[in-house]
Amino acid sequence: MQSVSLSIDGIGTMALSLEVSRTSTLAAGMWTPVLQVLLILAHTGEVTAACQSAELDFIVQAGDAVLAAIEDDVRADLAKLGITVNTRFLNKEDFNSNMTSGNFNLCFSETWGPPYDPHSYAASWNTPDEAHYAALQGMQPPLTQDQLSTKISDVLLEENLQQREQKWKDILSGLHEQAIDLPFSGKRMPTVLSKRLAGYVPGQQQFDYPVHTLRALSGSTTITVAPGAQTGLFSSVGRMDPHTYRPNEFFANNWVYEGLTKYGPEGVTEPALAESWTFSDSPSGGQEYRFTLAQNVKFHDGSDWNCTVAKLNFDHVLAKPLTAGDEHGWYDLPTQIVSWSCAGDYEFVLSTKDKYYPLLQELTYIRPLRMLSPAMFASGLTTDPTTENSCYSPGRVVTNLGETITCAGTRGASGTGPFKFIETLANGDVRFDRHSEYSGGEPQIERIILKKYDSHSEVMAALLDGSLDAVMGAGVLEPEDFHTLSTTHAFQFQMFLGPPIMNRVIIMNAAKAPTDNLNLRKTIMHAVNKAEIIDKELYGMAAPVDALFPKTLPYCDVDLTPRWDYDREKAELLWCSEAAAEESSGSVTVTVLVIVIVVAVVAVAVVAFFLFKLGKKQGADEQKLLHAQAAGEPPAGQMGKADEAAV
Repeated sequence: MQSVSLSIDGIGTMALSLEVSRTSTLAAGMWTPVLQVLLILAHTGEVTAACQSAELDFIVQAGDAVLAAIEDDVRADLAKLGITVNTRFLNKEDFNSNMTSGNFNLCFSETWGPPYDPHSYAASWNTPDEAHYAALQGMQPPLTQDQLSTKISDVLLEENLQQREQKWKDILSGLHEQAIDLPFSGKRMPTVLSKRLAGYVPGQQQFDYPVHTLRALSGSTTITVAPGAQTGLFSSVGRMDPHTYRPNEFFANNWVYEGLTKYGPEGVTEPALAESWTFSDSPSGGQEYRFTLAQNVKFHDGSDWNCTVAKLNFDHVLAKPLTAGDEHGWYDLPTQIVSWSCAGDYEFVLSTKDKYYPLLQELTYIRPLRMLSPAMFASGLTTDPTTENSCYSPGRVVTNLGETITCAGTRGASGTGPFKFIETLANGDVRFDRHSEYSGGEPQIERIILKKYDSHSEVMAALLDGSLDAVMGAGVLEPEDFHTLSTTHAFQFQMFLGPPIMNRVIIMNAAKAPTDNLNLRKTIMHAVNKAEIIDKELYGMAAPVDALFPKTLPYCDVDLTPRWDYDREKAELLWCSEAAAEESSGSVTVTVLVIVIVVAVVAVAVVAFFLFKLGKKQGADEQKLLHAQAAGEPPAGQMGKADEAAV
């Protein structure tokens, strides 16, 4: 039994189902063309939800297989709502150029994780070297980009903890409501170790690989490592100077150089080249910090660490033209420190402009204020920061804030960290040897060989054949390979997956059409099925998130509403209902006409069917009567007299 019914749903979609009584082969055959006609009419008359259309420009850095896989799924989800995504896979240089100029609608990004989030990451939005600078220009009242910048500057000077927490809540809530950052997944740092190694302690931030804690239980004390780099797969350690940025790699600089303080578990600032410190308010409104420096500390080249060396490093890094713009202007510490001096061989004094609460934490950063040996400055301990600054590259002139300096670069890599840079080999591998006079204790591992691989599959093969001892950090193995190792080869390796320390996001440019439309940005927020994509592409190495920053970070445990999670119905309500309302006046006539036609066809078909059945029955009765008369039998339903008597 099949039925004929007609229904129209709440957003204007017409559905037709057919139910036909089949009492005979002939009847079924008769209904076949009718069914076909009805189905064709139903199909041609279908009115789907009238979604708006939009075309988006999505820029993705080429060479990252994970991002490429995620992009494909995001594109497919948005296509379901009539949103077309055109993706451009760009090399690093072109990607950065398009990102900083705002030439995009969608762009992958990541928060920086500890110790940078949320304060330094937020402060960086004021400089034109990240995607947020361009994207936030489209912010609308009640919170514009200028107002946001003022709020961020204000919170960094807030002394009262409760008021500081409230101010961060206001900042995060206001930005959340602008729907510019699509929170995608929490990023976790994977580590794979040969079982011949022990003692590894995961670092406290991205690119923090504390190899000095490792011990070789068997075999050589030389280990081979494939590290996660800024480019994913390791390519080069760069210049290895501590005062500048790319292409220097964080993890390599972190092995070689130390700062006054270091970032410890749970965000605690711990001593490094400074053993202790005190601070007090100054009459000018700022604060004075007095650092007692560690003694008997040697640089890799044998030079001594003392206050004169500390001041030399600060003189060069904080030269006035370098404290703003594209040099060190991405965070506020360089402009907050107004003076520095020595009060003895091992007492270093800093004064700040304001009561700047992140100062000690920002001194933990891997760059640019790690300490370089005096022998590595252009003219040694007496190098002039104005005429021979340690900035890159030699001969470059930097003019800013009314002053000019000339860069001379550095003469080599020499710090006080647990490992010293030795050389880059002809095949691209890099050698580090332990620093036997490291103040934290001589590492048991004598030598690290950083291995350069051209593909993720080569890394996997090297692990399995035993030529690679360790993978540290993200972007080295494909998520599927990490899953395979943890399930199929668990007897060979130790697998670690740290907690989510930073969030992967998709930035939507509020300053470029069509993502300048807040409704479209909200639609995209709800249209992307993050959980499904993560399960499919990341094999459990991440989890969906609904906020810009991980809630475990300072001041970020905030309940933000609306929750930016997957909700197809909300997405359709935002993007499709609006279009349906706009088109309703023109579509209602067509809809009614289609309904009338279909109902008429169904009615005619039903009447025709019953007439056919009735005519067929009457014809059959007449045939029976004729046959009975011909045989001399009474018509059906009549009895003879003899029969009546018998009864």
